[in-house]
Amino acid sequence: MIFTQEHDAIRKTVSQFIDKEINPYADQWEKDGIFPAHDLFKKMGDLGLLGINKPAEYGGMGLDYSYQIVFTEELGRIRTGGVSMAIGVQTDMATPALAKHGSDLLRGKYLAKAISGEAVFSIAVSEPHAGSDVAAIKTTAVKDGDDYIINGSKMWITSSTQADYLCVLLNTEGDNPHKNKSMVIVPTDLPGVSFSEKLDKLGMRSSDTAQVFFDNVRVPQENLVGKEGMGFIYQMEQFQEERLYCAAANLKCLEFCIEDTVEYVKERHVFGKPILNNQVVYFKLAELQTEIAALRALTYDAVDGYINGEDVSLKASMAKLKAGRLAREVTDSCLQYWGGMGFMWDNSVARAYRDTRLMSIGGGADEVMLTIIAKGMGIFPSKSKPTTKPSTKG
Repeated sequence: MIFTQEHDAIRKTVSQFIDKEINPYADQWEKDGIFPAHDLFKKMGDLGLLGINKPAEYGGMGLDYSYQIVFTEELGRIRTGGVSMAIGVQTDMATPALAKHGSDLLRGKYLAKAISGEAVFSIAVSEPHAGSDVAAIKTTAVKDGDDYIINGSKMWITSSTQADYLCVLLNTEGDNPHKNKSMVIVPTDLPGVSFSEKLDKLGMRSSDTAQVFFDNVRVPQENLVGKEGMGFIYQMEQFQEERLYCAAANLKCLEFCIEDTVEYVKERHVFGKPILNNQVVYFKLAELQTEIAALRALTYDAVDGYINGEDVSLKASMAKLKAGRLAREVTDSCLQYWGGMGFMWDNSVARAYRDTRLMSIGGGADEVMLTIIAKGMGIFPSKSKPTTKPSTKG
């Protein structure tokens, strides 16, 4: 990709915003287990940061996705992963399908609020028994007059206790699990919508996450995103942006891990010399920095294809797979060099160790990414039934 002055201006704006409005409060939000999403998102909306690649007629900038990925990469500077993730849900997970397939009525009513920061959005796909296996969801929407009646539950829903609206994937008519899914925008203040207590997670501690319950929730059918029965396809499309987000948002986070570690091992002496002076240490850190550069190149290449109308499912899956696995390697290696200090809860690398572990699970687990990649390579086993040999019995 070729970056322009406009790209650089977005980087600078996001960087300054993070330094002023997020990082000074990161430690407190970690302790609180929540951050003030409405307040923060409104400030971001006022700067135009929540609609960079969204349609201008609804308050967005109308720019291509290369500008969005610059924004996302800067989010890696945030020193608490839960906030970065929640912002990504608002921009790259809960609203792409609405922006692309929603009716003018729906976009004017809901997308505009997401872009302005007036409202907090969540994406509600996973269920207690169905995470990466999207086709297995059981939440239903049954038609009743001009409404849908929704029943079921969703699990691990980011920002849900603060969300104003949920983009819900659910089952409508039909038995084909890939053709009976639809997306519906559900306001959280409707009767029958309720939430569990905040879930106690390993990482992403500053992000409020809960289970959502739907008990005969009545929603107008006009809240359907796009066409009925196309929800699975819309979610697969939406996953492309989510997975590119996961890759890009990891880059600077992992570079910070290395930078923080370098500073520490310069000062920490063991057996009469700085830890950094050991070849095994500086070689490893050099190798990890190279791997981050390779991930950045892959991510940029996928984004370049995406803005040129290519199906980048394969490259986006590769980038997400690499991001999740590299995050585990970088944070684990860096934590080791901190020794006992790395095992302390408030250590920056320990926090990254906890937060980035989700990257190999959320948005499609590593095993799902590998399946997509194997299919793209043409080496995934066929599901055709084995040939049955004729019986030799009389």
